[in-house]
Amino acid sequence: MDGKLRNMTSIYIRKDNKILLLYRQGGRVVNDVWVGSAGGHFETFELNDARACVLRELQEELGITENAITNLCLRYVTLRRSQGELRQNYYFFADLKDGVDENLFSNEGISKWFPLEVLPSLNMPFTAQFVITHYLKEGCYTDMIYGGIANKEKVVFIELPAF
Repeated sequence: MDGKLRNMTSIYIRKDNKILLLYRQGGRVVNDVWVGSAGGHFETFELNDARACVLRELQEELGITENAITNLCLRYVTLRRSQGELRQNYYFFADLKDGVDENLFSNEGISKWFPLEVLPSLNMPFTAQFVITHYLKEGCYTDMIYGGIANKEKVVFIELPAF
């Protein structure tokens, strides 16, 4: 490990008891798996602002702005060592506002709404699978931010309280 970092962000958009996912195709790092509604790599000017990154990705990939969502919250930050990099992922959740068309199309792959109970059975990137599992079991009932450290078998989450 020579200090290379890869900072990425993702947003999961909820509507009723469903979450919008993207079957990402043609991605540089993640390909042919279900991921958050939109997301990607930080630009240099966003390195200290994960929220700015996720909002830019939302606009670029789904063609919607912050005006189409509500309750945007950073909920998970994960760390994983992979391919000589330290990969840090920032996972946001938000609700699609009432009246916004649910037929959202992505230029990065196939967008599809899934009932919450189906999510654990989908093929997702390693840390995303554990984020979704934790979110459905515990995270959706709190407003905490969780930190997750990945090993080869799992991601271990702890609450990140402000102090």
